Amino acid sequence: MRSRLSFVVVILAGLLFFSSESFALAAKRGSPNSPDQNMMSAGLGMTWIDGQPYYLVNIAPELAFGKFGVGLDLNLYVSSKDRSIRWTELQRGRFIRYLRWGHKGDEVYARVGVLDYAQLGHGSIMYLYRNSPSFDDRRLGAEFDLDFGKTGFETVYGDFTEPGVFGIRGYVRPLQYTTLAPVPVIGGLEIGATWAGDYRKDSRDTSVNWALQFVGPPIPQKENLGTMNIFGADLGLPLLRVPMVSSTLYFDYAKIIHFGSGEALGLQTNFSGLGVFGIFTKFERRWQGDHYLPDYFDAFYELERYQLNGTFFSSKARMLSQSVSPGPGWFGDLTVAILGKLQVRGTYYRLDNDPKSGVLHLGTSTGNMLPVFVVDAGYDKKYIQSNKDVFTLDDRSMLYASVGYKPYPFMIVSMLYTWTFTPVTDANGNKSYKTQKRVQPRVSLVFPL
Repeated sequence: MRSRLSFVVVILAGLLFFSSESFALAAKRGSPNSPDQNMMSAGLGMTWIDGQPYYLVNIAPELAFGKFGVGLDLNLYVSSKDRSIRWTELQRGRFIRYLRWGHKGDEVYARVGVLDYAQLGHGSIMYLYRNSPSFDDRRLGAEFDLDFGKTGFETVYGDFTEPGVFGIRGYVRPLQYTTLAPVPVIGGLEIGATWAGDYRKDSRDTSVNWALQFVGPPIPQKENLGTMNIFGADLGLPLLRVPMVSSTLYFDYAKIIHFGSGEALGLQTNFSGLGVFGIFTKFERRWQGDHYLPDYFDAFYELERYQLNGTFFSSKARMLSQSVSPGPGWFGDLTVAILGKLQVRGTYYRLDNDPKSGVLHLGTSTGNMLPVFVVDAGYDKKYIQSNKDVFTLDDRSMLYASVGYKPYPFMIVSMLYTWTFTPVTDANGNKSYKTQKRVQPRVSLVFPL
């Protein structure tokens, strides 16, 4: 640990000496945002869910009024066999995609609804977190950030209906209170602290208890060891702040209570003033000790946190308790935006000495940039071992892909394919998830508002 901190101090000192660029205090965090737009989409189609056909009626308005935006996704599924309705699609406000104010990185940002890819700070504890593991288990969460210039905070709350994931990061720019505030580079030094946890009482369970019966097999029971909590500290140094480019060097430390700890040294850069192109890059060198996993709250967390089905048990806490330090690794994130409309994003993480440690995220959206075609897709995969393994769909994969054709400016004929998960409950009332495939052709009418 001491040698790593010395390495960080040397790099920080060197960059402080050689850099003299000006900067803005309220640096944007994250990749380029998609543009605000107003449109009403309504469509009819068919959907095959695990091989069962359903008629579909879809209404999906996307509205923006200044900084305020709302997105709804109302899907009515009617069985083609008995005309029954899948009411799970409408329960608990699942038709609300989001209500938001501003965008991540703004001085004021708020979002209520489905959290697609939430993040705290540089992401060492929470990165690309998704609160809704499936269409059948959509959850209502929230993000709320305030940046006051000298201080600020970020928050993420996973589920309003029951205890779940909650995280908060506070930060301060201490030299802004001194005469060094206008000095390039060091004046923008940011110090942050993060606390995040899963407040369900089984989130720290590493095994199960077995209740013996006079007749039949033992019944698995949760240990309920308590909540999982992680705290972290970070330093951020804005090396470059000019109208076209912003760059930040950072160092993160994270400790999982009752388990291990890890560190990350990274550089993120946002080229946001290039006119046609916007580019965001992030590169990290990570070190992790025994019983530690980076990005603990990630896209797969709600699926991996606890699975108990009959005699089968797994949990993320169990993986944590069994993990032995595999050595350091590299992480990279690249996002490219063209004309503020088409976006392509890719992230990848792999440990040096663990061939099964690959974690991939890919995403793209054409928006309304292309006159004839519309493409919107996202893909997440964990525990990648080989190139062949990358695009094999299994219980380590999540995929959505929509390809549409515009025969008229107001009409989209599209095909949506999703590989996701659906909740199942065993005879003892324990909930787990199984993979679910959906194929959904539909015709939509889209009108600008």
